[in-house]
Amino acid sequence: MINIKENEKLSIMNHSCAHLLAQAVKHLYPHAMFWVGPVIEEGFYYDIDLGNDVIKEEDLEKIEREMKKISKDGKRIVRHELTKEEALEMFLQDPYKIDLIERMDENDTVISCYTQGDFTDLCRGPHVDTVKELRHFKLLKVSGAYWKGDAKNKMLQRIYGVCFETEEDLQEHLAALEDAKERDHRKIGKDLGIFMFDELVGKGLPMWLPNGFIVRRALVDYITDKEVNLGYQHVMTPSLGNVDLYKTSGHWDHYKEDMFPSMDLDDESYVLRPMNCPHHMVMFRNELHSYRDLPIRIAEIANDFRYEASGAVCGIERTRAFTQNDSHIFCRPDQIKSEFKGVIDLILDVYKDFGFKDYRFRLSLRDKNNAEKYFGNDELWEKSEQELREVLKETGADFYEAEGAFYGPKLDVQVKSAIGHDVTLSTIQLDYQLPERFELSYINENNEKVRPVVIHRAILGSLDRFIAFLLEETKGVLPLWLAPTQVNIIPVNNEYHLEYAKEIMLVLKNYKVRVELDDREEKLGYKMRESQTKKIPYTLILGQKELDNGEISYRLHGGDETTTISKEEFITMIKEQVKEKN
Repeated sequence: MINIKENEKLSIMNHSCAHLLAQAVKHLYPHAMFWVGPVIEEGFYYDIDLGNDVIKEEDLEKIEREMKKISKDGKRIVRHELTKEEALEMFLQDPYKIDLIERMDENDTVISCYTQGDFTDLCRGPHVDTVKELRHFKLLKVSGAYWKGDAKNKMLQRIYGVCFETEEDLQEHLAALEDAKERDHRKIGKDLGIFMFDELVGKGLPMWLPNGFIVRRALVDYITDKEVNLGYQHVMTPSLGNVDLYKTSGHWDHYKEDMFPSMDLDDESYVLRPMNCPHHMVMFRNELHSYRDLPIRIAEIANDFRYEASGAVCGIERTRAFTQNDSHIFCRPDQIKSEFKGVIDLILDVYKDFGFKDYRFRLSLRDKNNAEKYFGNDELWEKSEQELREVLKETGADFYEAEGAFYGPKLDVQVKSAIGHDVTLSTIQLDYQLPERFELSYINENNEKVRPVVIHRAILGSLDRFIAFLLEETKGVLPLWLAPTQVNIIPVNNEYHLEYAKEIMLVLKNYKVRVELDDREEKLGYKMRESQTKKIPYTLILGQKELDNGEISYRLHGGDETTTISKEEFITMIKEQVKEKN
């Protein structure tokens, strides 16, 4: 979907359309007062105080009609410039505009507003020339929004909309929005019984239902097998740690606001861990290492906890409790390039398995203007940033640079989800800071104690976010090897064909195929439609012909053709597809 904010012409149109919306609302609700109406990636919104009146979804059509009426009238949109005193006088009866004006810089002596017919609004602009240019728009939804985003303030009503140059562009965008709605992992997760949330448990704390646990376990087995083959050693560490652990790592000073509050137990303080690196540093420090032992690759499927603002949590894409496919590689300086390249190769191998093609590499660096936000000294940062650039250039990776890392430069793999979210799936980070803080060492070839370098890496990243991405990419139609139920068996007639169906089910289970048997006394057509709704890859229909010939008839999800083959051929086909991750 197009990003409205990044398109200058559409941005101006949508901001102008926000004013058109406000004018229409003022016509219909004369007592309405307005806060702000900015352009956003998806279009625009306006926050409105309607007193005791409540706008519902069904009221949006009425507001649209009034907007079209105003647009058809074709009034020019005229800019006026005022002093601060004149602006305060003009909006004297509007506390929301007065608040905006009073917070403006004293040096900003010129304040602008725009008038279209009988409506004037405070605004920097720019706008289109006339309201007649605003013809192809749609109001999308209405929701609540606290004034200034503060839950202590009054709840306003927020109306969202979008505007395009042509009706064709608008309809194309609305179709994309409808597709995005169908792809929303929160809807799919609920429909397919993947995960759930409950306020009694807590915001941002997902509970994985049986189907979801199957998907998670399949992903864990998949990535663990790949890592074991590459020499990773898997470990398990606690989901909490002593506050002193995070003071040593530096997270307590630099990351405390994103952590849950500490818990005082006996004479110690503990905190739920937001990441696993401090535990792994201590684990490496537990033994004496020779330069010949390196690299040491420690991996863990670890549960972590971060305090996300309630407005930031989003299904399983952004949560307060999540599971990471995490690893730390302890290596010598001369091994950095080969290890870093090995991680990139692993990422590309995984993305090939999943068919991911639309991704970009982002080299995240420190913000030099905010030294308090990152760990360590400038010398180590300069060294690690330069080394990482060299590695990326040597591997031929196409990357762009940004700021945002806080204890070492990192390579983030950014993907665009099917509903338009910019998601970080995989991360690799080069770190000289934590080895210093934890005083890690190994014995080099000269029998001297020296510091190792640490490479932090997460291939699937957060399993929760990865699954959210997969559900949206596939609309819940997961590949066979990941599908919670791989085969659904439907006997045509329970009286005659149920025993054959049970026989096939047992054979498939012996080959570790996840299979269900639908032996309910329902019509065949109903059971087949339900199998499609559950997005089960294979639906078997077993009747008299199949029983007599030792065959299987199946239908693929989304298809309307039935294929009949021997049961031996079917079993071989299923086993091969699961093995090859097809």
